[in-house]
Amino acid sequence: MKSYELVSQTIKGNNPGRTPVYGWIGWNLDWAGNKKYLTHTAFEDRYEFDMAHLFGGPGCFNHEKLNELKNRGVEITPEVLLDIPLLPVDHMEDYKSIVDQLKFYREERGRFCYVQSNGIFECLNDAFGIENHLLYLALYPDELKEVYYRQAKWNLEFNNIMAELGVDMIHISDDWGSQNSLLFSKSMYEELILPYHKMIGEGVKKTGKFLSLHSDGNINQALDGVLEVGFDVLHPWQETAGMSYETYLQKYSDKFAILGGVCVQSTLGFGNYDKLENDIRRVFKLLKGKRFICCTTHFVQNHCTFEELEFAYDLITKLARS
Repeated sequence: MKSYELVSQTIKGNNPGRTPVYGWIGWNLDWAGNKKYLTHTAFEDRYEFDMAHLFGGPGCFNHEKLNELKNRGVEITPEVLLDIPLLPVDHMEDYKSIVDQLKFYREERGRFCYVQSNGIFECLNDAFGIENHLLYLALYPDELKEVYYRQAKWNLEFNNIMAELGVDMIHISDDWGSQNSLLFSKSMYEELILPYHKMIGEGVKKTGKFLSLHSDGNINQALDGVLEVGFDVLHPWQETAGMSYETYLQKYSDKFAILGGVCVQSTLGFGNYDKLENDIRRVFKLLKGKRFICCTTHFVQNHCTFEELEFAYDLITKLARS
């Protein structure tokens, strides 16, 4: 079974007999200074990763114009942002890197390929600043709805092009959670953010591709929304933010898959090999055979040694493929 088939069957809930393996390892670590691997792709090949996380395509904001206004002391409010057109989404030359990555990962290695795409909240923090954005949820809800609708339309076209290029899954990054709760009230989420995710989700489902969400933190209050949108995969399901695997197994394991299980906040990269081994074994005991794709909960941080990363993936591949 090819890796893309293994991952697809796992997401659908058809236990294929082994657990897919992946990890967010491409950033932070000094691959160029490591004589054994030199690049993260060499590590991925050694451990026969089953997935590839693709980045690329056009950006949506005119940063030159935004920076010009900010340098003049203009506050980027929703009304100001609406006066700045989004950049074109349909210039195919902007997608060349995606085409190259698909050739490398999908055609040559048979991996399941998912591409990073905008959500509604996180991407606009770049324009507004996160503190201002949170304030605007209360001050300018009607104006934000216009901003979010425009963003959702741009995202839809971006996702359609990515689907046509041949990715397996659209991966929406939209951090909603703090360590203990949502960054905003549940009512704000349901009124201002969820409707535009549903709009995006409906578009992805029409393409026949899988749909996943990355959101850090505690998003327990948004899980009904995750079901409404129709997300097939959730990354990371953050135990350290109060999201227990018991809750997932009792209420959601028949609804969507988890991409995660190896915590970079508390376990991987801290030099405690016993704790690392025990935690990986615990998670596999709970989730193996379920809709579980083993992955890091976020990018591995630079305090993790390559020796510890190898230790973790020696054990992960053993447990996943035995």
